[in-house]
Amino acid sequence: MWIPTEHEKYGVVLASFRGTVQHGLPLEIGDTVQILEKCEGWYRGFILKNPNIKGIFPSSYIHLKSAHVKNKGQFETVIPVEDSVITEMTSTLRDWGAMWKQLYVKNEGDLFHRLWHVMNEILDLRRQVLVGHLTHDRMRDVKQHITARLDWGNEQLGLDLVPRREFSMVDPDEISVTELYRLMEHRHRKKETPAPASTHHLFVHVKSLMSANLGEELEVFFHIYDGRENRPLSERFFVKLNKSGLPKSPEKTERQCTLFVDLGSSDLRKDVYIVVHIVRIGRMGAGEKKNLCSVQYRRPFGCAVVSIADLLTADSKDDHLLKVYACNTESEWHQIHENLIKKANSRYNLSGSNTGLAVALQLLHGDIEQLRREYMVLFTRGVSITRKLGFSDVIMPGEMRNDLYITLEKGEFEKGGKSVARNVEITVYVLDIDGQILKSHVAAGAGEPGSDEYHSLVLYHNNSPRWAEQIKLPIPVDMFRGSHVRFEFRHCSTKDKGEKKLFGYSFVPLMQEDGRTLPDGTHELIIHKCEENTSLADCPRYLKMPFSKANLPSNNQTLKGPKESFWITSFLCSTKLTQNGDMLDLLKWRAHPERINDSLSKLKEIDGSEIVKFLQDTLDTLFGILDESSQRYGLKVFDSLVHIINLLQDSKFQHFKPVMDTYIESHFAGALSYRDLIKVLKWYVDRIVDAEHQDHIQQVLKASEYIFKYIIQSRRLFSLATGGQNEEEFRVCIHELFMSIRFFLSQENKSTSPVAQTQAVFLRTFPAVYGELLKIFTVREVAGFVRETLGSLPTAVHADCLEAVKLQCITKTVESQLYINPESRCILLPVVLRVLQAHMQEQKDLVMCARILTSMLSLIKKEENGTAVSVTVEPVVSEEVELIVESLLGVLLRTILEISNRPQPAGPAMRLQFQDVTGEFVACLLALLRQMSDRHYQQLLQAFSSKDNLRDFLLQIFTVFRILIRPEMFSKDWTVMRLVTNNVIITTVLYLSDALRKNFLNDKFDYKVWDSYFYLSVIFINQPCLQLESFSPSKRKKILEKYGDMRVMMGCEIFSMWQNLGEHKLNFIPAMIGPFLEVTLVPQPDLRNVMIPIFHDMMDWEQRRSGNFKQVEAKLIDKLDSLMSEGKGDETYRELFNSIIPLFGPYPSLLKKIERETWRESGISLIATVTRLMERLLDYRDCMKLGEVDGKKIGCTVSLLNFYKTELNKEEMYIRYIHKLYDLHFKAQNYTEASYTLLLYDELLEWSERPLREFLNYPMQSEWQRKEYLHLTIVQNFDRGKCWENGIILCRELADQYESYYDYRNLSKMRMMEASLYDKIMDQQRLEPEFFRVGFYGKKFPFFLRNKEFVCRGHDYERLEAFQQRMLNEFPHAIAMQHVNQPDQTIYQADAQYLQIYAVTPIPESQDVLQRDGVPDNIKSFYKFNHIWRFRYDRPFHKGTKDKENEFKSLWVERTTLTLVQSLPGISRWFEVDKRELVEVSPLENAIEVIENKNLQLRTLITQCQSRQMQNINPLTMCLNGVIDAAVNGGLARYQEAFFVKDYIMNHPEDGDKIGRLRELMFEQAHILEYGLAVHEKFVPQDMRPLHKKLVDQFHLMKSSLGIQEFPAYVRASPVHFTNGSPRTCRNSVPNIISPDGGRGVARRSLPSYPAVNRYSSSSLSSQASNEVSNITGQSESSDEVFNMQPSPSTSSLSSNHSASPNVTSSAPSSARGSPQMAEKHKHSRENACLSPRDRPVSAIFPNPMDPAQRAPPHQIGDATLPRSDPNLSAPDKAGSSAKNMRSQSPVSASRSPQKTTVPPFTPSPTECQSTSLVSNSPVLSGSYSSGISSLSRCSVSEASGTELPAGDHASHPLPPPGTLPNSVSSSSDEPIRRENKTPPPYSVYERNNPRRPVPLPHSLSIPPQTDPPALPPKPHQLRTGSMKLDGTSDPRVPRPRPLPRKVSQL
Repeated sequence: MWIPTEHEKYGVVLASFRGTVQHGLPLEIGDTVQILEKCEGWYRGFILKNPNIKGIFPSSYIHLKSAHVKNKGQFETVIPVEDSVITEMTSTLRDWGAMWKQLYVKNEGDLFHRLWHVMNEILDLRRQVLVGHLTHDRMRDVKQHITARLDWGNEQLGLDLVPRREFSMVDPDEISVTELYRLMEHRHRKKETPAPASTHHLFVHVKSLMSANLGEELEVFFHIYDGRENRPLSERFFVKLNKSGLPKSPEKTERQCTLFVDLGSSDLRKDVYIVVHIVRIGRMGAGEKKNLCSVQYRRPFGCAVVSIADLLTADSKDDHLLKVYACNTESEWHQIHENLIKKANSRYNLSGSNTGLAVALQLLHGDIEQLRREYMVLFTRGVSITRKLGFSDVIMPGEMRNDLYITLEKGEFEKGGKSVARNVEITVYVLDIDGQILKSHVAAGAGEPGSDEYHSLVLYHNNSPRWAEQIKLPIPVDMFRGSHVRFEFRHCSTKDKGEKKLFGYSFVPLMQEDGRTLPDGTHELIIHKCEENTSLADCPRYLKMPFSKANLPSNNQTLKGPKESFWITSFLCSTKLTQNGDMLDLLKWRAHPERINDSLSKLKEIDGSEIVKFLQDTLDTLFGILDESSQRYGLKVFDSLVHIINLLQDSKFQHFKPVMDTYIESHFAGALSYRDLIKVLKWYVDRIVDAEHQDHIQQVLKASEYIFKYIIQSRRLFSLATGGQNEEEFRVCIHELFMSIRFFLSQENKSTSPVAQTQAVFLRTFPAVYGELLKIFTVREVAGFVRETLGSLPTAVHADCLEAVKLQCITKTVESQLYINPESRCILLPVVLRVLQAHMQEQKDLVMCARILTSMLSLIKKEENGTAVSVTVEPVVSEEVELIVESLLGVLLRTILEISNRPQPAGPAMRLQFQDVTGEFVACLLALLRQMSDRHYQQLLQAFSSKDNLRDFLLQIFTVFRILIRPEMFSKDWTVMRLVTNNVIITTVLYLSDALRKNFLNDKFDYKVWDSYFYLSVIFINQPCLQLESFSPSKRKKILEKYGDMRVMMGCEIFSMWQNLGEHKLNFIPAMIGPFLEVTLVPQPDLRNVMIPIFHDMMDWEQRRSGNFKQVEAKLIDKLDSLMSEGKGDETYRELFNSIIPLFGPYPSLLKKIERETWRESGISLIATVTRLMERLLDYRDCMKLGEVDGKKIGCTVSLLNFYKTELNKEEMYIRYIHKLYDLHFKAQNYTEASYTLLLYDELLEWSERPLREFLNYPMQSEWQRKEYLHLTIVQNFDRGKCWENGIILCRELADQYESYYDYRNLSKMRMMEASLYDKIMDQQRLEPEFFRVGFYGKKFPFFLRNKEFVCRGHDYERLEAFQQRMLNEFPHAIAMQHVNQPDQTIYQADAQYLQIYAVTPIPESQDVLQRDGVPDNIKSFYKFNHIWRFRYDRPFHKGTKDKENEFKSLWVERTTLTLVQSLPGISRWFEVDKRELVEVSPLENAIEVIENKNLQLRTLITQCQSRQMQNINPLTMCLNGVIDAAVNGGLARYQEAFFVKDYIMNHPEDGDKIGRLRELMFEQAHILEYGLAVHEKFVPQDMRPLHKKLVDQFHLMKSSLGIQEFPAYVRASPVHFTNGSPRTCRNSVPNIISPDGGRGVARRSLPSYPAVNRYSSSSLSSQASNEVSNITGQSESSDEVFNMQPSPSTSSLSSNHSASPNVTSSAPSSARGSPQMAEKHKHSRENACLSPRDRPVSAIFPNPMDPAQRAPPHQIGDATLPRSDPNLSAPDKAGSSAKNMRSQSPVSASRSPQKTTVPPFTPSPTECQSTSLVSNSPVLSGSYSSGISSLSRCSVSEASGTELPAGDHASHPLPPPGTLPNSVSSSSDEPIRRENKTPPPYSVYERNNPRRPVPLPHSLSIPPQTDPPALPPKPHQLRTGSMKLDGTSDPRVPRPRPLPRKVSQL
């Protein structure tokens, strides 16, 4: 039976458990579990990180830990009872674990490894803490390390800052908000700025001296030298080096390493140096022989200098190689370092080019104890300490030091009978009172132990030597008295013996008789003559003699002459001895009572360090004097005491304050002193007002803290001694003293007056007195003193400085022990509040005010949470809160508003302080609000006298709350503080919303307050710190446990308030739609369910008010766009708007609610629109998250842009997205698409002067200027995208504008730009793009792609495989489909992504350019691949049984034509397929198309060859070879077998016409070949003659195989019609007859026939059939004239496509435009084929026979239904009509020609031409005839020109003489013809059903007549409208319809 557990509540899993039993809970080792129940060795519970899954597990797997249970019962939580640091470590490491793995995934290797090390370190420290064997100090250190590492990791990972106190996490509920803020601020600061260390230390480690000429031992001396004052700052550090230049004692590191300690910050200057002197020990001269003498001398070697400032930049122990310099003369040795510093380089030189001293130097910062901890190795290994000369900046009590430093300065010696100067050496000894040498008390410096004696340097032959050597004498204090130092002078001979001969001595006693030590300074000592060592043994004798010239008796004879002297400088650094006689006099006052007055007066002149040395003795002396003769010396003693007290305020001596405190507590014995002290103090205070000089009084008041300490201690001693006598008297004295103080404080003075400054001095020290008074008086009494004293200050104080001091005094009062006591607090609070209120109202001293307020509110919280809070205290706390609220709440809100709206100050320090004060006030406000209870809120709201006051208060507090919510209010990682803030805000808002409901509804409604309330609520919910979804599970759980989801609470409050509004809701529609929408986008289901019904309500009210909800809709859509682009919202949200099924929660979905309304239809329509917009916006948002620009982003933007334009009609949004799309294209270098995109905006503007506002990146400008700028940008981009034809049109439009404004400068530039674009068309190569059809199938695609097919324009050089790979990279999860069949529904509905890709062939629209001969390929290439609406894809297949002998009998073609919604290129590289047409082409039609194509190719090549467009003749040769060879080998014969046999003709009677057509084509091909061979013969080079002969022979074979003996008459009549088509298509055109010799002719056709090539399946055809197909279609190995075969799409739809020849071009008729009907037909003709791109097989794209209506003669154009038997037609024409009608019954009759002829039929087509009189075989005649016709045909093709000839002329003169007709026609109609003769526009942006605008054909494409020169062409802009219209209106007077309303047209 399962029993709930009592004690077993929490445990850790010891081993993993798989949970294989029923209800088993799988456990991982290390998981923590909460246990709910137990049963016979099993527990039931859950893992803490996943509390939703409960299960059972064995109890043996769990290690139980004691835990504290909260909320016992169903919802209980357990908190382990363990060290809080351990708990934090565990949870933090768990969080880090997950993030650490992510670092690896994100490839942040550096942080990954650093974090790994830190985590291991923390785990190791955790073990140490858990074991529990650490000492208290060690535990503290470990915890400090742990928390430092936790903070580091949290900061690196961007986690929250943890508030801590004493290493433990703080519960924000347990402390006041102000305290929490302080902790956070402290941790934040600590993290930011470590306090600069005030003390510094220099670490020196000597490595070696490198020099070539060593061989002697060396001594190296380091010291720190002040170059500014030219004096050493430290004692010397001394290292001995051996003969190799290495340290002598390498094992003793303290002999090589030292720490120069206690350098102040002022010592780290540029002019402070480390100076190194090097001394060699050996022979006198460096080069002397070794055996000369054995005596060693100390001789100068060299010096090195380095500046300390150079070390500040080096962090590590860098090794320095110091250059060593030697002085040029030894007499300069004493100042070589000064010369080096001054760079006086004439006085020194390098001691050797490679001499250098290797040392490690490092500056360390912080006090010495800190260094011991941080650099433990340094101290354990051993390091000597080198001290400063004198005391450090801060003298510590208890510091013991007694060092005498003596510097051997210089000497003056006589020659002593010698011819040369002496070599003097000094030996120094220290002797005690008995004359014994003190052992080891002479030190050359730190580093080496002291010795008994010291030998100076020897300077060679120098009678005035200057040594400047410093030695240290560390003599104990007790041995100082009676000791002396003796200096012995010896001459060092350089003779053989090398002896040192004594010639004199000097001495100096260390202490004088009166107890003073040797004074600091330079002393000139007497040199006593002495040549025997024995005479020195009698110390007492020579000690009686004078030692210094300063105290020399006049009659002394034993001395040397006055010329000989010796100078030393002494400096004593002692904590025990003094050199000051005045000090000694004062301490021995009893011995000389008469000197007391003088001694007390001189005390102020004594150096402070001397006084603190003898502090206790001095104080005993003063109080001794006071006790014995207070009347006489009372005032002087008081002054001396004040002097000493104030001395301790100095930073150098402040550490002696504890010494004085200890003295007062333990040693002070003046039980009677209090009377004198009070009396003198009162005397001084009474004189303040009248005194002229306040300086001394101010000094007295400054010392008042310690004076009171002495007074109180003295009184306590007296009470103890006397049993409390004279108590009343003492109280009266104190009261009187305070009355005097109050009187002087109450004086009103100007701030500059001395009295005001004295008041300020007193107020600064006054709070320090409270603690002393409390030792004798009760809390209430002291509080009374303080209240009255502070209350006595004048209220209107003019002194600003006094105001600040007053506040400081209040601050210290609030922080004192006195204020902490609740009894005294209620007395002091009113005074404090009064001062605070006054200051805050004037916005003065806000930093101090914040500090005071913080302290006050921290105390209240403490009281409330303190354990010892009694029942009586709580009402006190409540009253305090009430008082503070009443006095300060309003002013606090105003202050926060004021400071947060101020401009930020400039300085960084000021800005920091400014930020602090805002934060502190905010913390105070939060603390106060958190303390307020229901009663406080009621009192607060009742206190407002009027509604206006309440309204102002509410507005104020709502505004402040909005400021608190700002992200910049607290640092990013202060989540704890933010959550506390939000908790306080929501609690307060709940209280205040009642006031809002009661006071500002119905007739008292106030929009401003309600609006402020709603606005606050919205931004509250949207704060980042409340979006729990973005947090880790553990953090989310903690927040929910502590605060719940505050967003939902606020959402419910909004809903409840909204419901209360009633009809006032209309005030908030549509203003609140945006904010509320923002709230609903928060992914919190409960919140959404609460908020979405508000929209229903809004729609309902808006419907009632205005009968629709257009406003709601408009606002909703605008806001949705801006919010979604910020990344808010998700799929669920869309469903919530849309779904009919009510989602969880009490509210049904919005749609469900709407369906119940009367306005349901418009409502549902709105929801549908919003949902569709959201789909696009969500796609857009998701696409934009990806990295680089790709098709997905562009496609998505296009989809959204079109939605705004077509469905929503939102012009501003539309324009914004135009620019977003433009930026994407520009970034992707899609310059053509970028131009088309920008053109959309350009189209919305007109050439007007209307001013436009600033918008996006456009400045404020006129509409004309903006349109001009856009035009120029678009032209530039068209130029980059090589779409020059489009740029030309815009250039012309701009030129028109410039011309109309007479802006000839810009007009000239524009014409030049236009010309340059024409040049580029002719000179630059353009790549021909490939086109691909892409199908996106499956539900996983974004909405704008899902289950749709598109055609995409490939990138340059991009073939199918590359395109397919690119698409698969963009959609990495997509599966490529391997067939081209349309997918079924399973694929459409699949939860996956399928891509179907294959290449398609464009069908160009602009046929008239493409069908002209003589138009360069550069021009044609543009029309082939631009403005393409339709694309074709062919798939060959066999229908019925397949004939193995001849596969052509059953070879059908399935032709798919795709029509797009917009033409390519356009605003995107891909557009959706709008319409899909599937047609099957029969084998016979297929054969006709194949031969037509080949005929077209042959004609083109022949024409090119004749016009010499070809560089060589090879393409023609190969084409002829291919066709003839295939025909001979049975190619055409296969067609004959298939279609000319009786069986076929019998079975397919309807194909008779087509069979005839095929026969015609075969004959025509033979004829073309014959003509081609004639041309070939003319141009063929000599070496290819044999091939030509072979071709001719094979051609005859071919003719015979076809059974052609002689060509039929109709073929002979028109041997070669180079009209890009078969005779059936040339019905009304003029045949162009070209002789092999003739010049160039341009053929004209009226009805286009478009070339293409069939696609065959290599897999479905047998090889034989394939070969035959190859032969029939004329394939050969030519490089670029060949049609290659395409592999069957059925085997691989993704296989590559290759382009076919661009030379296979067709000519277009010149007459393109007739009536409007004509244009309309042109518009729907989508099946015109285009030339295939180069190098690939392309679908066979053939024209289908046309409607009779389309073939009507020109005079029937107006009415296509007129009878065909027009009497005006010639017989051949009539025959042609019937033939035409007969042939037009083709099964494939969908195609319509876009063009109609407008010219009478000068020459019948071959089937109609019965008369052979027009045909001449004469080459000459043929050529001229051809030329005439070419010219004519160009001039007679326009309907608009009205140049139709009378019908009679047609019959009687089928062709006028060549010389006359062209001229006559030309003269009458050339200009109008050229004006109307236009190609379709080079681009189109709008949809296809817009009529096309005519575009002028460039003049260069027209062929002039050969008689008269042509008339000047019209201006290209004559028929153009004012802008580059794409809607095809050709009449400039017709206004262009604007696609969008102009409501936002100021854009």
